[in-house]
Amino acid sequence: MKRIILAIALVAATLSASAQSKNFKLAQWVEIQNAIVKQLDKSYVDSLPVDRIQRKAVDAMLGALDPYTIYIPQEENEDLQMLIHKTYGGIGAVIYKPDVNGNVIINEPYADSPAAKAGLKCGDEILTINGESVIGLTSSQCSEKMRGEPATKVVFTVKKLRSGAEETVEIIREKIHLPEVEYAGMITDKVGYIYQSGFSEGVARDVHDAVVRLKKQGMEKLVLDLRGNGGGLLAEAVNELSVFLPAGSLVVSAKGREESSNYALSTKYQPVDTRIPLIILVDSGSASASEIVAGAIQDTDRGTIMGERTFGKGLVQSMFELPYGGAMKLTTAKYYTPSGRCVQAIDYAQRREDGSVAHIPDSLTHEFKTAHGRTVRDGGGITPDVIIEPEEYSRLVYSIVLNGVVEQYALEFVKKHESIPAVKDFHLSDEDFDDFVAFAKTKEFDYRSSAKTLFDQMKKELAKDGLEEVMKPQLEALEKSLEMEKEEFLRLKKDEIIPFIEEEIVVRYYYQEAGIEIRVRYDKQLWKALESPLIKQY
Repeated sequence: MKRIILAIALVAATLSASAQSKNFKLAQWVEIQNAIVKQLDKSYVDSLPVDRIQRKAVDAMLGALDPYTIYIPQEENEDLQMLIHKTYGGIGAVIYKPDVNGNVIINEPYADSPAAKAGLKCGDEILTINGESVIGLTSSQCSEKMRGEPATKVVFTVKKLRSGAEETVEIIREKIHLPEVEYAGMITDKVGYIYQSGFSEGVARDVHDAVVRLKKQGMEKLVLDLRGNGGGLLAEAVNELSVFLPAGSLVVSAKGREESSNYALSTKYQPVDTRIPLIILVDSGSASASEIVAGAIQDTDRGTIMGERTFGKGLVQSMFELPYGGAMKLTTAKYYTPSGRCVQAIDYAQRREDGSVAHIPDSLTHEFKTAHGRTVRDGGGITPDVIIEPEEYSRLVYSIVLNGVVEQYALEFVKKHESIPAVKDFHLSDEDFDDFVAFAKTKEFDYRSSAKTLFDQMKKELAKDGLEEVMKPQLEALEKSLEMEKEEFLRLKKDEIIPFIEEEIVVRYYYQEAGIEIRVRYDKQLWKALESPLIKQY
């Protein structure tokens, strides 16, 4: 008995010593930090840039913990609200300013926005904002001047695209909400499709309403597209799962150091449909709340997960207020799917260039069982039930898109065409593609093929080793075969380029939903998913 008491006493003493050591180190660190700041303020040769070094110090400290624990100063609170609510005060239009010494071009007004209601259209040019010329202002500076409190007025001088006339346009700003159910429609007579880009406030209600509407239109199978969806609010993920799972179904649990960080969440609303065949499309950009939804659907065997392995973010963040209007988004827990697995990547270092999970051997993961006894694993992201590789695009396509060549051509197209057919009937003609090629040839962008890029790098390496002259005949022959004129390469990749041009054009006439309709038309991964024989039937 004495030995047991002694052992307990030793454990208690060890824990107490550990706590004291930790508290001492924390106090020591605070004291050292204060001493450094005071000495800098007293002795540094130049005026101390307090704001800059404070932000860098805080960001570096939090960055040493994980990528998601961040400091948000008061001046960035608007961005935080935009992230949570997807709302801002403004006119509701995407602008384009190719030159700081040029005018602002309306790229695309949002449907039913103040800008659209005031008659602003793609290609219209803004010359002044509240009497101030836009010449010399950056795009972001112009955007800031357009934003403001709802119900306040902003006055523009606008040069109209069609007539060339200058008009004074007064617009009353409104609360602009950017919906994250960006598209919900029937893509065949019996298949409904919902594209969801995030999990901000209210999105679960939008998914609920979309499912109800699509069922009335005859939907017998649903695709919920979460590709590229980086997540958002945990509560919205839980409420969205209520649409498909019986009330009271466990969908996620969390474990942290504080008692308040330990909880289990279940669906609490009556579902819309617990039996309709459901496909969840995911990729390496599907993270956080997207993984909660996909993980719960997979673990309960409610639907079929298809696409690529998800990002692998199994951490929960909570918001804490700080002095002077700031806030801290702090990782407080890890979350677990209904089967008990955590999708958090085992090691932050084991990530690909896009931040998503790299390959993790099974030996480092653990097995879990779904409701029907299927084996699933933890260790990093949600592995789909059906792997479908995405379409790969050539280096040329990435180059013309990222350099804005396609977007600029769409603006030129609008100038020449007052209207286009309905989205389902619109296809870029051969004459239009010829026009695009002629336009693109005048623009600066890197049009080398991937092979030519590797060849250029190889030549540099050979030169370093002193072998370039020795291999000159072979290199010249290979380079000649890899050389391709800009126009020749553009025409070779016509089938890859056309979907991007069509998407950019239709949104100028029929708003954002139209662009997604074009995307669906050419989405090989989506159509392969619908052909799969492994879709679960209920």
